[in-house]
Formats: sequence, structure tokens, C-alpha cells
Amino acid sequence: MVAASESSYPAVVDLFCGAGGLSYGLQKAGVTVVAGIDIDPVCRHPFEANVAARFHVRDIAEVSAEFVASLYPEADPRVLAGCAPCQPFSSYTRGGGTGGGRWGLVDKFGALVAELKPEVVTMENVPRLTGRSVFERFLSVLREAGYQYTHSVVRCAAYGVPQTRSRLVLLASQLGRIDLAAPTHPDSGWVTVRDTIGHLESIPAGGTGSSDALHRASGLSEQNLRRIREAKAGGTWRDWDETLRAPCHTRPSGRTYPGVYGRMEWDRPAPTITTQFHGFGNGRFGHPDQDRAISLREGALLQTFPADYSFVPEGTSVKIGPVARLIGNAVPVKLGEAIGRSIMDHLKEKS
Repeated sequence: MVAASESSYPAVVDLFCGAGGLSYGLQKAGVTVVAGIDIDPVCRHPFEANVAARFHVRDIAEVSAEFVASLYPEADPRVLAGCAPCQPFSSYTRGGGTGGGRWGLVDKFGALVAELKPEVVTMENVPRLTGRSVFERFLSVLREAGYQYTHSVVRCAAYGVPQTRSRLVLLASQLGRIDLAAPTHPDSGWVTVRDTIGHLESIPAGGTGSSDALHRASGLSEQNLRRIREAKAGGTWRDWDETLRAPCHTRPSGRTYPGVYGRMEWDRPAPTITTQFHGFGNGRFGHPDQDRAISLREGALLQTFPADYSFVPEGTSVKIGPVARLIGNAVPVKLGEAIGRSIMDHLKEKS
């Protein structure tokens, strides 16, 4: 174990790094990210272009502790970060790797922690993980390896993320107790949709901004165009004329999802940005007053990526589905920054 000192800096390997939301936030807080690992090769460009660290295309289920150890520089406190997907990658669900089943990658993350014993561990995941036996197994690994840890389900809006998203955040350390930094935004001061995307150029459904290829919105069918024109900000499909309601709305299961085909509200945080945020019918993803779903850039800004964050190489065509997946799967940058501040404060305290 490397003791923290004022002359050393924390070095992070980010497992399941995706497009780099967590890593970018960690670096904004002063943490150095030395590598990211993800099974999806599409993540290489956004990670390397924005985080400026080495990206490795690997299935975490098959990654060895020796390989991860080789990515760290010598004599610096090591941080292992991981946001194991709540839906394992296809190679995993086909039976590859260890653990098997829905949450097997969390078990794999625990196995890497047990073997590597980095000074600090952080995990960000879906809140429902706390109710699963796999989470208890992960906590047992931490206890047996000598870690002190804290975990909680946090409202991302409390850290400046303009979403109603809640996430599980865990921090663990070999050096002593470590806590997540205090919230930066009280309930009365949450960042809103207007604060975040209100300045962007108006575009139609299927249109693209004049100076930003990522400010691109999906097209709408004639029926959905009629529906969004009937939709009120913060309202539901129940506000529509009955002739516009979809067949699924008349079924008992459909009646319990009033937020689909909904518009966001200007002066509230957005709903959780998912990989499907580009589709008007996939949730409350309609623009507050333009007749379209939010654009890719708007989704990225609501995930607190900076306005110039690059998701595809310059000159490459922007494909809505793949880019939306990168954005929706990401850890919000502001949440990553809060985690980074927590790590930096902890290591300074222990130096």
C-alpha cells in the first residue's frame, strides 16, 4: 500500500469508462486519470480526445489484475473507479467471464479490488444495486481487504446536474474513512433546463444546428408531430385529443407511464437522461417549446459535458443512436467532479 503524501498524486484507472464522463469530472477536480477500459471501441475517440488518457478496448470480465496494475505509475496512490453496467455487455450475457447473470460485472470489479488493493475505490451505479446480494458481496470484499467505506444514494441535482437522476455512490479507502463531498446546490438552487440549454439555436425535428453538428434532433413522423404540438411542458399524453393517443395508452400497463411523449419544463431539472433521450416517445424528452425531442448536444449538456466535448472525430457523420448511447450511459461530469473532490480532500487529509 502506498501512503498518501503531498508530493504524490492520485492516479485513476477507470473501468467501464464509456465516453469519459466520470474521468473528465475526476480530472476537473485535480485527479489524474491514467487509463480507461471499456468493451465498446466507439468510446475510444471521446475518451482519448477529451480525457487525454490511454483507452484500452477490453472486456472487463476477461481483464486480469496484472494488466490493470501495469497501467499505474509507481509510487502514487492508486484509485480504481468502476461503474459496472446494470445491463451486462452482450459478450458477458453470452456466458463469457466470471460470475454470470445480471450483476456479474460487479463481482468482477470486486475480484479486481481484492487482488489489486488500490488505496481508494469508487463505484457509481444504479440505486437498486443496494438491494441486491451482489452489493453485499462487494462490501464484504472491501471489509476483508481492510477498507473503510461509505455509500449513499444521491440526488445528482444536489451537485449541479440539471436532472432528477439519483445514483448510488460508494467510496472506499485503505487510509481511513472517506466521505462524499457535501452537496453544492440546495433544493432551491437546482440547475434547470433553461439554465442549461435555453441559449441554444432553435432547430426543427430532423434538423441540425448551423455551427454544431451535435446539435442534431431526430425526425418525427406526422403523427408524432401532431402529438408534440398538443403536448404541454410538464404535461402528459392524457392532455391530448383522444384520437392522438397511442394504442399502448389504452392498456392498463400503458396508463401507468404518463411521462412518455412528454415535454420537459424550462424551470425544473430534466428527467434522467437515458440512452433513448433522442426519441420523443421514449420518455419526457420533448423540448420545452420546440416541436421536437431534445438534440444530442442538449442531452450532453444536461449530462454536464462541456459544450465543446467531442463525441465523434471531426469530419465524421453524427449518427444519432450511437452518440445518444454514449451520452446516456455516461456518469454526469458534475457528479464525477464531486467524487474527484472527495478523493482529493481525503488524500490531503491523510498526507
